[in-house]
Amino acid sequence: MPSRIFLSPPDVGDAERALLLEAFDSGWVAPAGPQLDAFEAEMAAFVGVGHAVALTSGTAALHLALVHLGVGRGDDVLVASLTFAASAFAVVHAGARPCFLDSEPETWNLDPDLLAEELHERASAGRLPAAVMPVDLYGQCADHHAIAAVCDEYGVPVVADAAEALGATRNGKPAGSFGRVAALSFNGNKIVTTGGGGMLLSDDAALAAHARRLANQARDPALHYEHSEVGFNYRLGNLAAAIGRAQLARLPSIVGRRRAIAERYAAALAGFDGFGLQPVAPANEPNHWLTVATVDHAAAGITPVGVCEALERADIEARPAWKPMHLQPVFADAPMRGGAVGEWVYAHGLCLPSGSSMTDADVDRVLQVLADARP
Repeated sequence: MPSRIFLSPPDVGDAERALLLEAFDSGWVAPAGPQLDAFEAEMAAFVGVGHAVALTSGTAALHLALVHLGVGRGDDVLVASLTFAASAFAVVHAGARPCFLDSEPETWNLDPDLLAEELHERASAGRLPAAVMPVDLYGQCADHHAIAAVCDEYGVPVVADAAEALGATRNGKPAGSFGRVAALSFNGNKIVTTGGGGMLLSDDAALAAHARRLANQARDPALHYEHSEVGFNYRLGNLAAAIGRAQLARLPSIVGRRRAIAERYAAALAGFDGFGLQPVAPANEPNHWLTVATVDHAAAGITPVGVCEALERADIEARPAWKPMHLQPVFADAPMRGGAVGEWVYAHGLCLPSGSSMTDADVDRVLQVLADARP
């Protein structure tokens, strides 16, 4: 009986095991340690930013970024609606209100034109947001150049949610290097994993230093435990960082394998009526974290949910595309501009298994189910 094919499982092996055991045997088991320091330095160098702070999650990175920027009660933060809930939850954790914007058709990322309209209206009314949070969706960068231009015009900082996009680029510039500050995720299903974790990235030395202090319970420099502001227990551990270092060293091969899987899907789906893929902007080089197909029920004769169910019967995991935040019950009362693009993606999108540990035979199994599922 073939084993289950998961959507995006961790891809770890001998290199991760060796560094993890090295960290364990060194005695540096507590949060601090040489593996943690090295992981931060290597990630900052890879992304091309001055500073990196390793944390327990990407959500923690977004939260600390907002806290440093002074975002709090009574503030609004503009957030891409088509995203995982953690983007918006970080805004709520900071005490602010998420206000959602729709996507552009070219990449499904935050629409810079809608952002410009929103900021113009808010500036005229004297109620600019405290920050803007674009998301690099499914491993493809947003149009950060256009987003930065309009945000700079109004003096609004950008907090870039690059949780899904490590290894991707836009015009050759790496994901995680955009915005005043950016966040990565090392959750178990991400392209690089530490089992769970994240990273805050910035060229702003003061921001990074403040985030690092806040993440360590905001302890002041004193022999006793002294606190002059509220902190958080957000620091990544040395053992997890060791796994992250090995994963980062393997990132080019991981991205390469996911690209090869995406190319196989693209070649096969081109022959299936009603099937398509997430569009890619010419300026973008995605990391192919997930390959997202689109299914037109009228032309394909099956819905995305029907495809998911067919795959599940074959012991293959697949998921619908993200349900936009403005459709989520928890944000039913949140402001929203636009919505048609994100709602279309949710209605038609289907995330296919994309893990770099997939074999060619695994891809063949997925494609056979897709072929058989059509009427």
